[in-house]
Amino acid sequence: MMTKTILVTGSTDGIGFETAKMLVAQGHNLLIHGRNPQKLADVQQALEALSGEGTIESYAADLSSLADVEALAAAVKAKHSHLDVLINNAGVYNVPSVTTKDNLDVRFVVNTIAPYLLTQRLLSLFDASGRIVNLSSAAQAPVNLNALVSADANAADGAVYAQTKLAITMWSVDLAAKLQGRGPLVVAVNPASFLASKMVKEAYGVAGNDLSIGADILCRAALSDEFAEASGKYFDNDSGRFAPPHSDAMNASQNQQVVAAIEAVLAEKLGAE
Repeated sequence: MMTKTILVTGSTDGIGFETAKMLVAQGHNLLIHGRNPQKLADVQQALEALSGEGTIESYAADLSSLADVEALAAAVKAKHSHLDVLINNAGVYNVPSVTTKDNLDVRFVVNTIAPYLLTQRLLSLFDASGRIVNLSSAAQAPVNLNALVSADANAADGAVYAQTKLAITMWSVDLAAKLQGRGPLVVAVNPASFLASKMVKEAYGVAGNDLSIGADILCRAALSDEFAEASGKYFDNDSGRFAPPHSDAMNASQNQQVVAAIEAVLAEKLGAE
C-alpha cells in the first residue's frame, strides 16, 4: 500500500486514537490533533513506539474556537502542499459550558462548523484521489437552522448532538456534489453505535463495545477500494453497508440551506476572506 499523509482530528483518545494507531502501524504519515498539548505529546510518543515507517506530527487546537481552526489549517498548509486524507473525527456530546467565545453553541461548532471550516481551508491540498471522511452517527435529527447559529441551542445534549450529526452529513453530501469529478471524495460514516468512547459513557452510562470497530471502518473509508466510489454517500457501520441517511440529507435544497447557514456564521465571525 502506498504511504499516505493523513490528518485525524480528535486523535488523542477514543476512536481517533484507535484509528491513529491503526494508520501508524500501516506505515502512513500521520498528522494528529488534540486540544491539550501535553496529552498530544504523550500520544505522539505512544504512537512513535508502534511499528511503522511513517512520520507523526502533532497539532494543538481547540476546535470550539474558529480562530484555532483557522490556525490549525494554516499550520498544516505551512508544512504540507499535499494531503491524502482528512478524517474529521473530533466531536463533543456533553459539555461543561455551552457557549463559545465566538458566541455560538459549542456542540454545533465542534461537531459541524469546525470540520466544515477546516475542510474548506484544506481543500486546495487534495487532488481527485483524496478523501474526506466525516464522522456522522446513527443519531440524526432535523436541523434547526436557528439553533445552528445560536449561542445556546437550548436543548438536551442528545437532541443537539443528533442535529449536529445530521448537519455534518448534509454538508458532506452538498460538498460531494460540488466537487464531483474534480476533487476529493467526501463520505459521512456512522462508525457504529455504543462504542467504548468517553462520549458513549457520558451519554448513556454504558461501557460500550470495542473501539476498534469504529477505527476499522474509518481506516477503510480513508484507504480501501470499497469506498472509491463513495463520494456523497453515508456508510452505516451498524448495518455494515452504505445506507440512506436521514431523509433531509437526501434533499439538495435543504443541504444547501445548512451550508448557507454555516457560511453566514463564518462570514460574520471571521469576516469576508
